[in-house]
Amino acid sequence: MYQDEDKKDQRRKGVMGNYNYYKMFGCFNRKFKISDLGPPQDVIDVFRSYTMDESEMLPDNFLRFLIEFQGEEGITIEDAQQIMDRVLEFSSSHLTRYVFTVNDFFQYLLLDDINGPLKTQVHHDMTAPLQHYFIYTGHNSYLTGNQLSSDSSEVPIIRALQRGVRGIELDLWPNNAKDGIHVLHGRTLTTPVTLLKCLKSIKEHAFAQSPYPVIITLEDHLTPHLQAKVAEMVTSTFGDMLYFPHPSDKDEFPSPDELKYHIILSTKAPKEYLRPKHPRKRRSSVDKDSSDDEWEDLRSNSDDDDDTYSISDRSYFCPSERYINDSERCNASSSRSQRLSEILGADYEDDDIEDEKSPQQTALEYKHLIAIHASKPKNGTRKALMDEPGKAKRLSLSEQALQRAASLYGADIVRFTQKYILRVFPKGTRVTSTNFRPLTAWMHGAQMVAFNMQGYGRSLWMMHGMFRSNGGCGYVRKPDFLMDKGPDGEVFDPKATLPVKKTLKVKVYMGDGWRLDFSQTHFDAYSPPDFYTKIYMRGVAADVAKKRTRVIIDDWTPIWNEEFTFPLRVPELALLEIVVQEYDVDKDDFAGQTCLAVSELRPGIRVVPLYNKKGDKFKSVKLLMRFLFV
Repeated sequence: MYQDEDKKDQRRKGVMGNYNYYKMFGCFNRKFKISDLGPPQDVIDVFRSYTMDESEMLPDNFLRFLIEFQGEEGITIEDAQQIMDRVLEFSSSHLTRYVFTVNDFFQYLLLDDINGPLKTQVHHDMTAPLQHYFIYTGHNSYLTGNQLSSDSSEVPIIRALQRGVRGIELDLWPNNAKDGIHVLHGRTLTTPVTLLKCLKSIKEHAFAQSPYPVIITLEDHLTPHLQAKVAEMVTSTFGDMLYFPHPSDKDEFPSPDELKYHIILSTKAPKEYLRPKHPRKRRSSVDKDSSDDEWEDLRSNSDDDDDTYSISDRSYFCPSERYINDSERCNASSSRSQRLSEILGADYEDDDIEDEKSPQQTALEYKHLIAIHASKPKNGTRKALMDEPGKAKRLSLSEQALQRAASLYGADIVRFTQKYILRVFPKGTRVTSTNFRPLTAWMHGAQMVAFNMQGYGRSLWMMHGMFRSNGGCGYVRKPDFLMDKGPDGEVFDPKATLPVKKTLKVKVYMGDGWRLDFSQTHFDAYSPPDFYTKIYMRGVAADVAKKRTRVIIDDWTPIWNEEFTFPLRVPELALLEIVVQEYDVDKDDFAGQTCLAVSELRPGIRVVPLYNKKGDKFKSVKLLMRFLFV
């Protein structure tokens, strides 16, 4: 009975025997032979070389292959036997354990969980300060779609955390009644979600993928009363998970290892707590001498992500202007300041503390929950990149500001990121939630490259590729040269002409799995697909390259056997992007992609699983490739 059902299913899919059948004019009249999935010649040759031309591979032969050819370190004969057990577990043709035929060997090579191109465990040193790491960071993490009219929800936050994202951004605004807090993209038509729902979702899913800290960046448009509510929500929701900053954090950030299973808050210190050093008169329309940036900085605690959007009523997000101008409320007691400093374990200027009866005092706790203090380039980007001893901080720049700074004074950015955290966010005109190319930011040491995770495209594929590194834990240790200084204080220059440091040879053997994951007519209604593979090298300008295989006509299991060479000057920052397409006269069809950090590639013959446009892994689609470093 089951065999009859299988035959019916095969006929339904246009598969009969060893042939694909395609309908033309309403009947089956095109027949294509299905290629057998067998090992390519290189695999057969490698098998024979390690078995001394025998037909069977024993554990000691297999172990030697793993060490010599695959570059596996610290592997034992017991490990080799366990892998062989795994492959032979469902084989009924073997009477003897721990013996591979060439087909068994080939099946081992196709298991991506044990023979994939990357290590699956955390293997970077995680004990350095936070600024030594690239951090997987989201932008407007609550949005389900575009930046202007999509819904805000906790669902994209959950998905991001499950993918390993460690930086979650929440925009905080008063609700209509001004007595609660909404998360939404302000000054747009996006619908809100409550802050409490977002916080509870973060708590539940923060460490599903990674034990390393989650940084919540808050873009705060709240009154002091609502900031006090935020403090209450955060502390009651996260409890012991919430990281309370230590006085020593002012000199250096803690390490990801120290911060395991902790939630960290990062935002600008509320300006309502601070009295201007020189009391300011109420500004009128004729106060031409005052700086617009300085005035706006006093009125908004925003990270300035939304500076491209207009706002007609600025008082909406800063209704308490009277507290800025009321000098009587700015007189503070130095003795009281000292007592609070001792209680809270930090030093504050007299200006930090308001009168005991000040409404802002109710939100004092909010300020002291901020572990990473944020700032924006109020007086120009170059000045903001200057060193401030004893003040660990995070600076936010738009992608345009970063590009300008990189072209004019890139060395200053590298120096800044050796000590402080730099966050780069997409420009406001990316209303469809597209992203920018992240490599310029990474080349200058920017730790938090904030991306719209709900979109898709090549830029997001690069982000996924970078953070598949280091076991997918969301933290990737920056190359040493981005943290080093020369004898005269010189730092890495991405524009410098450098010699070739390493050469990567990439061989594309074959692909498989499309006939399992796609309908027979997905790519072509009248014949099997015509696949080809494109390989891009992303990195510093001198390393950028593009290669492609020939097109294999009418075959669900294409065999290319083509090798490409990539000389690399900065392999530590190079990304290998692989895209398979199906050739079409009008427009080629997408058939899978992946992106891999070159520095993380495991040498040898590896199976490379492919992903869809949104970055979700296909169930069966994969390539068999070889990576060789010369």
